[in-house]
Amino acid sequence: MSRLFFISFMLVFSALAFANAPSHCGNNAQALALVKLIQQDNAQKRINIRCNKILSEAAEAKANKMAEFGLVAHNLGGSPNARLEAANYKLPEYYGRDFNSNQVEAIAGGYSDAAEVWEAFKNSKAHRTHLLGDLDFYNEQDEIGVAFVKKWQSPHVEYWVVYLTKGYQKDQSTATDFTEIPNKSLFILKQEKANK
Repeated sequence: MSRLFFISFMLVFSALAFANAPSHCGNNAQALALVKLIQQDNAQKRINIRCNKILSEAAEAKANKMAEFGLVAHNLGGSPNARLEAANYKLPEYYGRDFNSNQVEAIAGGYSDAAEVWEAFKNSKAHRTHLLGDLDFYNEQDEIGVAFVKKWQSPHVEYWVVYLTKGYQKDQSTATDFTEIPNKSLFILKQEKANK
């Protein structure tokens, strides 16, 4: 009887540990739920969006930094593009390199769950265009990593970071013939939390 109990306990424990472990897509269940919403939205223009561990880890680091400073800001610690390159993720050469360059990041603060933040992202033209691939420039972006961090002592409590960008190709030196290369450096979503 005790051997059967031990085996059952180990199976349940292993399943729980696996369910709570971060994946290549996101750092927890809420992040994974947002990835799924982005990938499976009926308005999604991309055929395939792959998960990338570097993007997921960079998203978690950025979400933690925002929670630490209590800010929802793209250029906290440098531009989003620079953050990915510092994490050894190769971006195309035609992506921006200045302090406000952002063709890769969507952030939000104060949204409690994946469905709520996804609705907010879709209601913001800049975020919707990026995350659903509405422009040809964004449509070629095919790798994602998402993070969700909750810190009660921080002003927004919940912090979300989505990195969605073009996966590495052998020749990333010239852009496809895009009519525009957007930069969404000023677009953030935050919802103020009521005093608790």
